[in-house]
Amino acid sequence: MSLADRRYKLNTGAEIPALGLGTWQASADEIQRSVYHAIEVGYRHIDTALAYQNEEDVGKGIKAAIDAGLVTREQLFVTTKLWNVYANRVEEGLDTSLKSLGLDYVDLFLVHWPVRMNDKGNHPLFPKHPDGTRDIIPHNHVDTWKAMEALPATGKTRAVGVSNYSVEYLEQLLPHVTIVPAVNQIENHPQLAQQEIVEYCQAKGILIEAYSPLGSTGSPLLTAEPIVAIAKKKGVAPATVLLSWHLARGSVVLAKSVNPDRITANRTLIELDADDVALIKEFSDDLKARGQVKRYVAPPFGVDLGFPDKW
Repeated sequence: MSLADRRYKLNTGAEIPALGLGTWQASADEIQRSVYHAIEVGYRHIDTALAYQNEEDVGKGIKAAIDAGLVTREQLFVTTKLWNVYANRVEEGLDTSLKSLGLDYVDLFLVHWPVRMNDKGNHPLFPKHPDGTRDIIPHNHVDTWKAMEALPATGKTRAVGVSNYSVEYLEQLLPHVTIVPAVNQIENHPQLAQQEIVEYCQAKGILIEAYSPLGSTGSPLLTAEPIVAIAKKKGVAPATVLLSWHLARGSVVLAKSVNPDRITANRTLIELDADDVALIKEFSDDLKARGQVKRYVAPPFGVDLGFPDKW
């Protein structure tokens, strides 16, 4: 089995593919083609969200692949997320996503952020105050999770989890759960290693999923000296090293691309040895020590979510 086909066990007992296709920020046609191509070349994990406003197109790509006989629905692992305006209407949020996706169920449903936005505001997804700041309603995110716990019994999702949760928010949540979140999906790369969150989740049986694993467009990671050195030693591209680093940490990695060649290339994952992992850790620790930790996905929620760099 190739490394790209590795699977992890969730705390539910279900298996999740270690490599997934991310679908944020792409046009409708691009997403449909990307999802189809990804499935065609072997991806079995597709990640989306209501807030991406592309679930319908993700669903069309999945349907096309199933209709073409590339896979069955049962062979795919599909994730979507509860958006902030549905924080107090959890099952309705899931139903909205399922309708858009054209699916009877998803394999994983995540709380996208531990935030509630005004569902009676001036926009159905992104309500704002007159001064342009986000229209946030005071809310206990534990209440949202308690509603999430009822969903697996409906058959509409096989597992539930969280996204963008810091240790602080998990510590608020976990004493009150009857179902421990299956995953915590976070921005994760050597410039934002979030080692404390990774280790905390591992200790609690919560699988880490890494989004933005390359940093972002224009990030320095693809040209960083230690990443390039490992890539040369292994005879691969720097992007391969960065994606493979997450599997070396025992995390799921979500690789987002709409370029067919890159989607295919992102499956060329490699085993990093202990020296490689130590070199990347040294690089990451040095960035942190010099105050060069960088978060690339930082929505203007106007609240402190308890992350290390205190947006």
